Amino acid sequence: MITKAAIYHRSHSSYSYAYDKETLHLRIRSAKGEVDNITLRVGDPYDWATGGGGGNLNAENASGWVGGENILMEKECETELFDYWFCAVRPQYYRARYAFLLESCDKQLLLAGEKQIIAITNRENDPALSQLSNFYCFPYINPTDVFNAPSWVKETIWYQIFPERFANGNPAISPENVLPWGSQDPKSNSFFGGDIQGVIDHLDYIQDLGITGIYFTPITQGKTNHKYDTTDYLKIDSAFGDEETVKTLIEEAHKRGIKVMFDAVFNHIGASSIQWQDVLKHGADSSYADWFYIEQFPLIDESKRQSHSKDMLNYRAFAFAENMPKLNTENPEVIEYLLAAGRYWVRNFDIDAWRLDVANEVDQRFWRRFRDELKAIKPELYILGEVWHDSMNWLGGDQFDAVMNYPLTDAILGFFASDTLNANQFKSAVNELNVNYPINVNEVSFLLLDSHDTPRIIDKCGANKDKAKLAYLFQFTQTGSPCLYYGGEIGLDGGADPLNRKCMIWDENKHDLNMKQHIMQIIKLRKTYPALRHHKMTWLVIDEAQNSLIYQKKSQGEQVFIAMNNSDKASELQLPGALYGQAVTDIYNEKSCQLTATLKLPAFGFAVYKINA
Repeated sequence: MITKAAIYHRSHSSYSYAYDKETLHLRIRSAKGEVDNITLRVGDPYDWATGGGGGNLNAENASGWVGGENILMEKECETELFDYWFCAVRPQYYRARYAFLLESCDKQLLLAGEKQIIAITNRENDPALSQLSNFYCFPYINPTDVFNAPSWVKETIWYQIFPERFANGNPAISPENVLPWGSQDPKSNSFFGGDIQGVIDHLDYIQDLGITGIYFTPITQGKTNHKYDTTDYLKIDSAFGDEETVKTLIEEAHKRGIKVMFDAVFNHIGASSIQWQDVLKHGADSSYADWFYIEQFPLIDESKRQSHSKDMLNYRAFAFAENMPKLNTENPEVIEYLLAAGRYWVRNFDIDAWRLDVANEVDQRFWRRFRDELKAIKPELYILGEVWHDSMNWLGGDQFDAVMNYPLTDAILGFFASDTLNANQFKSAVNELNVNYPINVNEVSFLLLDSHDTPRIIDKCGANKDKAKLAYLFQFTQTGSPCLYYGGEIGLDGGADPLNRKCMIWDENKHDLNMKQHIMQIIKLRKTYPALRHHKMTWLVIDEAQNSLIYQKKSQGEQVFIAMNNSDKASELQLPGALYGQAVTDIYNEKSCQLTATLKLPAFGFAVYKINA
């Protein structure tokens, strides 16, 4: 019996979207294990059968299975509760009416439409099979509505740099209170003198890792070491360099085939900005008072300061931070001020991408305007939003190209780092995240294990670097655009902020060269084998008892499978019959071999095999 309540589809969502200017992707959900197959009934509403399909109402001249096209859907994946089914279709006239015919193992038939789920007794001539009034509608594939992120992002491997901690290339501009490089663990107010020249000096190092994109946390003027308290969006912080240094950085990066992404903090501004200082001085009479969300004056209720109460602030601020008042992005003056900043760095410095801080707290009308303005200057600009939760609301093609995929981070850490997910739960979590978004969105998703906002992966893994290696391997074999946080390649550790912002170590004698070799090798594999970047992933073996798994990636005839043992004991996995006896290449260790019935992996071991053609 098919559970009707579990059946779900919605047009114009991750279940129904234009993949490109000619192709529709369609998904439907059913209860796990109940449905044997699903057939998509699809056709043009104006040409469903000979004589026309009755427009958007009914297929008056068609009956039953006549007319339209019938496409057998593939089972895309499964989660703990559901199965997901998928197919791609290319409507001849760029529009479609469609419904889904579900068949259970005991031959029960249901037609799932937009208004009703109807029991079908005969799949050949039941009138419901062409009652278009119950069919879902995709009215038209308008090219301008198609999600269209820059294609280069799919091939990009990012390296995140916290400028104040990467390298000190020009001590003459370091802050007065600068500490000797790496002389102590950082505190929230520590300065070590990292700057833009330091990055330029090490571009060859970054290139040698295989990196093709650098993401910088803010370099604009601010009082803190992190610069998320921006005081002037058009000025380089003097401790980082000047305009010429930044132009040199971008020119040299581009010469090496490295894209550059800057960080924009448009949700809030620093308390030392001229705008906020003017409000502090003139109160309600300030010409900038409407730039902010001020509840009342005075701005600070000093009677509540000692208790550190959030009620102390009489204005809205990021995370109740006194030094980060929230900007009113509905104010026309604020809108133009921020758009001018966005345009400035693209036009004058030729940056390739913007990462947008606290993007989910800024109104979406502003982001639509931001996208239109910036894409008009540089159509291939990558716009990345910081959103830590489900983000479909921002990924319809009119705001962001991608978000930072922290939900996938959580799943990876849950299995490989904290052991809070078992192998089956991990599979379900990854599958659920993948079907939450259109494939073309996932293809440019920003994949990360750690950042300046989180503990480093080494710490999350309890200092077990073998577990961290497994996490990196999984990250770099997923569709999207993976990012490595600076120092991760040499085993740099660090807990929560500020310890996750330690100085980069430049003494090679202190580098974990084994970890570095691992990172460079998986980057090389990702670049060499397109299947590792492709969205198509099939779970071949899930062994909960041994905490091990095998999954396969496919692309244009290329097949690669990855086996992982996330256990402190050796595992022995039974291979699917299709793999037994296959001649393969161990592409990680660069040697050929032939598979037997079982695959043995050491504790926290892995294998990456390409099936030989």
